[in-house]
Amino acid sequence: MQVGRWNHQSTGAHSPSGGRPYSPRPSRRDGPSGSGRFDNHGGSGRGGYGRRGRAPVRRKGFGSFGETESEISKFMNKTVVTTEEPVFVPEHKFSDFAVHERLQKNIAAKGYDLPTPIQDKAIPHALLGQDVVGLAETGTGKTAAFLIPLIDKVMRQKGERILIMAPTRELAVQIEKELAGFAKGLGFRGMVAVGGANIGPQISMLRYEPAFVIGTPGRLKDLMERRALDLSGFGTVVLDEADRMLDMGFIDDMRAILGMMRKERHTLFFSATMSKDIERLIGDFLSSPVIISVKRRDTPSSVDQDVVRIPRGKDKFDVLVELLKNSDFSRVLVFGRTKFGVEKLAKALSRLHIHAESIHGNKTQGARQRALEAFKAGKVSVLVATDVAARGIDIPAVSHVINYDLPSTYEDYVHRIGRTGRADKKGKALTFVQERY
Repeated sequence: MQVGRWNHQSTGAHSPSGGRPYSPRPSRRDGPSGSGRFDNHGGSGRGGYGRRGRAPVRRKGFGSFGETESEISKFMNKTVVTTEEPVFVPEHKFSDFAVHERLQKNIAAKGYDLPTPIQDKAIPHALLGQDVVGLAETGTGKTAAFLIPLIDKVMRQKGERILIMAPTRELAVQIEKELAGFAKGLGFRGMVAVGGANIGPQISMLRYEPAFVIGTPGRLKDLMERRALDLSGFGTVVLDEADRMLDMGFIDDMRAILGMMRKERHTLFFSATMSKDIERLIGDFLSSPVIISVKRRDTPSSVDQDVVRIPRGKDKFDVLVELLKNSDFSRVLVFGRTKFGVEKLAKALSRLHIHAESIHGNKTQGARQRALEAFKAGKVSVLVATDVAARGIDIPAVSHVINYDLPSTYEDYVHRIGRTGRADKKGKALTFVQERY
């Protein structure tokens, strides 16, 4: 763990090593006719084409990562033999933080006692009003690391308003739920501003000047252009999963939004990875930030990673079905590349009486949220998703992550498998690789 001042040096990445690829048991073709067959491109049928024989749209840069043996080795990290990582001993308890008494009671009511590393290091600096850059793995408690000091700030500074930017609708909704728990009975509100939902009610809620506005960059910019959101009254901004927002093409929107806020502001910046674009964003919009890094490795040691090699001529849909029949696969997150492929895969599994739901960008916010809640509650055992779900979504007790389609980048792979092996639990990640010869 490191705490320091910003020095414009990017962090390095480390890849996992070694391990023998997983070999699936031979499976019979037990899908009904018309159930659909799936290939590495997320479509159906032979040759990697979707409806009406059209070639699938590829994300820029795909076609190299995960296709060589050296790259495939990054999908393997057996945890049968492990070395114990040092046990983290926090410097504080939550009761040590100098926050408002009523907030302290809510923290205790949620059962919070000892902070995670990012919480232990970030909260004291945020309480002092310092700009913070937090570099931490997914699932390390970043949300509480910024919500707790900022709720305290709202309670102590009359009229203080907080803007929180998140890359996805699901993460924005999750942050708002966390806020509601910490701020219960404290006399202020928060609201979510995301696409895929009716903008009218969001405009109406903004008229009440909520203390916290949590949204995705695109919808926030839309509200600004409609003059429903005036950022001149906001003294604090949080950029959560900033690297993911850049990956999704939000860099211009982010700059436009930050440019409309006053220069003298409090900025908290959280990211799982570092890049040149991230460095430039930090340099342009943060003032002498404290850098807190609790990254140990890119892929968590709690996740057993392996490859499922699909022999040439064998249908990977059959392999997936055979795996999902195993009782160990109790709550499974399956990643595909395209919206169409993800939707079709979920429907094909459901026809085989494997309870599956899907989330992707073509679904409304309500439908996506219902699918997530059903998965969290155990009403469905399989959630099929595009990479929109790979960041920030806290789904408890995911037993397996399956990369049905190869990720576009190693960073996407890291964020996908971060959905399992969370907190003190173990998880497994399997990546399907189609043999060509």
